[in-house]
Amino acid sequence: MESTYQYSWIIPFIPLPVPILIGVGLLLFPTATKNLRRMWVFPSVLLLSIVMVFSIYLSIQQINNPSIYLSIWSWTINNDFSLEVGYLVDPLTSIMLILITTVGIMVLIYSDNYMSHDQGYLRFFAYMSFFNTSMVGLVTSSNMIQIYFFWELVGMCSYLLIGFWFTRPTAANACQKAFITNRVGDFGLLLGILGFYWITGSLEFRDLFQIFNDLVSNNQVNFLFVTLCAFLLFSGAIAKSAQFPLHVWLPDAMEGPTPISALIHAATMVAAGIFLVARLLPLFIVIPYIMNIIALIGIITLFFGATLALAQKDIKRGLAYSYNVSIGLYDAGSRYGVLSNCFVSFDYSRLF
Repeated sequence: MESTYQYSWIIPFIPLPVPILIGVGLLLFPTATKNLRRMWVFPSVLLLSIVMVFSIYLSIQQINNPSIYLSIWSWTINNDFSLEVGYLVDPLTSIMLILITTVGIMVLIYSDNYMSHDQGYLRFFAYMSFFNTSMVGLVTSSNMIQIYFFWELVGMCSYLLIGFWFTRPTAANACQKAFITNRVGDFGLLLGILGFYWITGSLEFRDLFQIFNDLVSNNQVNFLFVTLCAFLLFSGAIAKSAQFPLHVWLPDAMEGPTPISALIHAATMVAAGIFLVARLLPLFIVIPYIMNIIALIGIITLFFGATLALAQKDIKRGLAYSYNVSIGLYDAGSRYGVLSNCFVSFDYSRLF
């Protein structure tokens, strides 16, 4: 099992050759690449299937022997600061990997026929494969800097996919709206990361949680300041998961092709915000009031999404608001100790 974990670092890079090869092919051999464009669905599905098999195997190992595997490579800049890169495998990572890969494979297979007559067929599969790479990298990150790096890559892929039919004014406006709204949350996330680094001096999840718990136990923190920093971290999840009040981009994002709506906004991208809350839960639960704030926003999102979904005449916009219901359910449930049940219900609501 240890040897399996040692090779887990390669998981995020497995789907990456597809967008690279498509880009190189279009630059060097544009005619041949376009003539053989339907063949690119095979490597896309094959490489993501390899990630899925690897993910299922890791999940089985986690069921038989729940554990946390962490590997870090450190690049020391000076005596006071070192930049660390690593990967983290735990039950949460395993759940998210299976969700991303299974939904991603089904969407890729469906997209082959759905997008077969579109002039942007190759561009579509390049974006989709790069998005899958970004999501897998996000859920295997071992520190806040890696999370933020892949967080921005996911946001960039979302912008490209929502605006896939950029010649349509509605699609162009929708991708800009999603980009600007998410930048609001991302800026808050960055400030929250810097705030907790200033408090604890660490960005690694393991060290961050341990140092912060020690500081709280010794009453050496300003709870007003840490509550603000925690809310700033949560603001990133609010924007990415389209929670109230940064939910406005999600219905308009349905202007993209239907497979994009299914993959990003019904399955994986909105799950990134929920994953962030779950990953930082050991930090949030020791901070007074922040869990109450998360639950309150979740309840507002739940009822707001359900109410607006009833008033929609466009089925895709109605589904977009219905996703808010599951997201709000998860946030409300995390406050009252039913994290695992809400996470399972969240995943199933995305799939169906």
